[in-house]
Amino acid sequence: MNFKDLARRMPDFTNRKVIDAHMERLDTSGVSRRDFLSFASASAAAAAGAAYLGLPATAIASENGKFAYLTGFLINEWNVTFDRTAKKAGEVLGLNYSSFDSSLDGEKQYNQFESQVAASTNGVIFNLADGSAIRGISRVASQNKIYVANVWDSLPWFTPFDADEYYTLFAVSEEVTAHREITEVLLAEVTEKFGGGDIIGVTGSKGSLLELQRNRGRDQAFEKFPKTKLVDELPGLWNREDALKATEDLLTRNPNVVGIVTQDDDIALGSIAALKAAGLRPGEDVLIVGTSGTGLGSKAVKNGEMLATKGNTGAFAAALFTTRIYDVLNGWVPRAPERQLNWNTLTLDQSNIDGWIERYVDNGDVEPFDYKRMSKVLHPEDWDPQNEVYPLDIDNNFAGIDKPQGYEYPAAYVAARENGESAAVAAEYADHYKIKYDGPSPNKA
Repeated sequence: MNFKDLARRMPDFTNRKVIDAHMERLDTSGVSRRDFLSFASASAAAAAGAAYLGLPATAIASENGKFAYLTGFLINEWNVTFDRTAKKAGEVLGLNYSSFDSSLDGEKQYNQFESQVAASTNGVIFNLADGSAIRGISRVASQNKIYVANVWDSLPWFTPFDADEYYTLFAVSEEVTAHREITEVLLAEVTEKFGGGDIIGVTGSKGSLLELQRNRGRDQAFEKFPKTKLVDELPGLWNREDALKATEDLLTRNPNVVGIVTQDDDIALGSIAALKAAGLRPGEDVLIVGTSGTGLGSKAVKNGEMLATKGNTGAFAAALFTTRIYDVLNGWVPRAPERQLNWNTLTLDQSNIDGWIERYVDNGDVEPFDYKRMSKVLHPEDWDPQNEVYPLDIDNNFAGIDKPQGYEYPAAYVAARENGESAAVAAEYADHYKIKYDGPSPNKA
């Protein structure tokens, strides 16, 4: 095809209806026609046209950094908090920001990524609706020189080392330990209050990496409390409505339940609603734990409807990932152990929930983190992770999932563990951790 033929087949972006049709097809919700035309009038128009023709899209470096958050779960509060914080952190760091929700639809999310490629976005943070998509995403990112980072779900045993430098970060909280700890809080109280009894689980999305990790931690906790038993479970799909329905079904099937362990605070809120609808008193007749430390979840702990939760705010994850995108866009190169990270969480109950609410929930316009201090570009000597952050252990992250046939550990990962680099990075991050995650906001006057 010559250029004249190509030109004849390109969309007419002078026509408002054509613009609207392509914005809808590319799912550019939140993008104005002016913004669309600004990249359409430049080289990204050719990329949009290439997508229209089924040709590979091409990303052109933007004079101003642009990044996006693509999530499958904007229906829940953790993701809403991530979205709000990433936008604010981007403003502080001088990055333009947009976010897109695929509503649990992996194909739609991939199409949204292609739209970001066409829009000359420089970096994309994923909360994947389908973890298996990360291989293809990292390949497209490499081809178009777009930095991508990923939180929570992933293709099992696939890491940034299996891609290239444009897959800059996979990071998650260390969930096996976290969910064991929160489940132990529940089982200890159930044993003391009721002498033991039946427990049900309301999980996340079936088969996701996060669900599997939290299940492992939960199941380990039961080994210490023989008078309790996990009798049933159903997925709550990370939102209140589905969690309510799942809990109603579980209560019908299991009439003697005295405890519920959930995998998210929004799920816990759905379970609380189901208990009330059944004439049961949450916090009295049935005890519940959650995880995330969301605003409504935290207040449910404060008012006694939820026994405890894990303080794992989306604000921290957003700050961590946004500053990573900023740093790599400005020339910083992570060492091998810094391409896969874990962070720790807090157990929250009525003894410490007030401080959490003050910093992370009812904080008004006081941001919970110093975003510039997280940046190794802006603060090369005194950067601060503002939480316990350390290199991720591949075996712990993917335990219980069969390795692919012929699997070999990434050479860079093995070398970093054998030559002491991983231990050195862990020690360095611990040494730089000054602004405490469980303390007051660094921005508080």
